[in-house]
Amino acid sequence: MARVIVTLQIMPESPNENLKNIEQHTLASIQRFAGEGETKVTIEPIAFGLSAVKIVFVMDEKIGSTEPLEKDIAKIRGVSSVEVTDIRRAVG
Repeated sequence: MARVIVTLQIMPESPNENLKNIEQHTLASIQRFAGEGETKVTIEPIAFGLSAVKIVFVMDEKIGSTEPLEKDIAKIRGVSSVEVTDIRRAVG
């Protein structure tokens, strides 16, 4: 099976939410879901002071759908929505 690179965009409920807290809880959820691996976190300004947490991580394709992970992240306090914005197979 191949490895896949997944990009998640996590939107907070308001511009006042603690993005570092959301990031830490999301990374813990990803580790439980996909195991240890490479991750990249960025904070992306959206509009009117609102920023999104974007996380790129690598997982094994055999795990299947990211839906259980998305549901887990959506339960984190302060999270408004979770969206997979990109999935692609890793080459090499």
